[in-house]
Amino acid sequence: MLGNEAKEQIMIFEWANLACSKYPELELLFAIPNGGYRKPIEAINLKKQGVKAGVPDMFLPIPKKNFAGLWIELKYGKNKASEKQKWWIERLNNQGYLAIVCYGFEETRTAIIQYLSL
Repeated sequence: MLGNEAKEQIMIFEWANLACSKYPELELLFAIPNGGYRKPIEAINLKKQGVKAGVPDMFLPIPKKNFAGLWIELKYGKNKASEKQKWWIERLNNQGYLAIVCYGFEETRTAIIQYLSL
């Protein structure tokens, strides 16, 4: 069963697919499947393959103004960014990306549109 954050992320990508005619850059928006429960052997194999805890949920590799791209950590309700997520966000921002935490579909959609309007 999907959690609320997963449902919100699905809505974001459904919107992005529909909005590609207005914002063609959205074709490059993609998810990083770091979250969720994994069987121990699967988690070990993913870690060996380079999966790292805390990496934001989505990336839009489109440079705008002074930013190299947009990273988004999606949260829902009262969920907060973990320490590892905060670590990644800080370092990505220091490297010239815009890395942010958004709460839910509406805030995320607004942030993406604002970023693309820079």
